[in-house]
Amino acid sequence: MDARLNIFANPVTGKFFRYINSAGKVVSDSPLPAATQELVKIRASQINGCGFCTDMHTKDATAAGETAQRLHMIAAWREAKVFSDAERAALELTEQGTRIADAAGGVPDEVWANAAKHYDEDQLAALVSLIALINAYNRVNVIVQQPAGDYQPGMFD
Repeated sequence: MDARLNIFANPVTGKFFRYINSAGKVVSDSPLPAATQELVKIRASQINGCGFCTDMHTKDATAAGETAQRLHMIAAWREAKVFSDAERAALELTEQGTRIADAAGGVPDEVWANAAKHYDEDQLAALVSLIALINAYNRVNVIVQQPAGDYQPGMFD
């Protein structure tokens, strides 16, 4: 399978990704826990059907020490006992923020309030930014049908 567009060689997408990668650096350097960041990226990517990002972030999470059990349970996080209350709040906000078109009123107040119980303002800002960022990456990859499976951790560092 080949992508519809070579986003890695195209000068327009190259410039675009330099900018959003800079935004990603702001988030990765934030006080939002790194493990939570990977969970968020994986869950949004699963929802959006982005194989490229799901592959990338499960491999990055594994390389960072995440357990196989937790990775396998992300899609069923509501029933899984392996996530903290804070992680569960982040996953719920991720789902609501990713499926924003499914809810006419946007993200429910109770979802935001639950996240705010577990994260301070800077962490919430990073979480919201990360949800927006991973959704942007997912959309590019899904639109161009970017093939998945060849990513190696650190490949884009």
